[in-house]
Amino acid sequence: MNDLYPDFSARFYDVIYHQVRDGVDNRFYLDRIRECKGRILEIGSGTGRLLTEALTSGADIYGIDISPAMIEVLREKLPPDQQPRISLQSIVDFRSDFNYDLIIAPFRVFMHLTELTDQLKALNKVCRNLNPGGKFIFDVFNPDLKPLISGLNNVTDFDGEYEPGKTLRRITSTKPDLINQVINITFRMEWNDGESVHSSVWETPLRYFFRFELEHLLERSEFASYSIAGDFDGGELTGDSKEFIVTCFK
Repeated sequence: MNDLYPDFSARFYDVIYHQVRDGVDNRFYLDRIRECKGRILEIGSGTGRLLTEALTSGADIYGIDISPAMIEVLREKLPPDQQPRISLQSIVDFRSDFNYDLIIAPFRVFMHLTELTDQLKALNKVCRNLNPGGKFIFDVFNPDLKPLISGLNNVTDFDGEYEPGKTLRRITSTKPDLINQVINITFRMEWNDGESVHSSVWETPLRYFFRFELEHLLERSEFASYSIAGDFDGGELTGDSKEFIVTCFK
């Protein structure tokens, strides 16, 4: 898998997602971490949006990510004795010296798996690395067909400062690939470092899932059972649900 977050994106990840993501899912996942009395793995730990707070609260948590740039940012936040908890690995084929009681893959991690074979490999790999009775929790969005089809065209979703007097703007466009159920997202980042203006672009695909497709996939996996909620408060699935919050049980 390619590095989803180049160096310049990892550099600004915290300031952007503190605005656009915090308050959406962080409390949900931190509550699940707090409830777990055993060992935890976060897949897609990124720059430590959840992991650093979990460690501070005393959780026995480890993290993997496929982005060297994100891993580097996270390691700089951790004391040397905690840095071995983080490793550069993929959900599809990660290795661990022990099993876990809870594994989480927050913020659309599973949607970066665009191939069916990788999706099944990931589910079964996670299942095999859980202790009996363990849980795997992840989220994907419930597809809204109208915006998926129409896409986005140069929408500014962040416009602010990353440091005092230094501006940052992110412009997002999406192009649907309907036959493959993929959204191709293009991010353009523009920032001023106080001396000059910089601009860089990167692209990433997201694979979206419809409800019964997702359930069929889970049925094919090695998990004993699963549940799907419609929001981060545990609400039932309805026609208005924006999320699929999936909990798989070993």
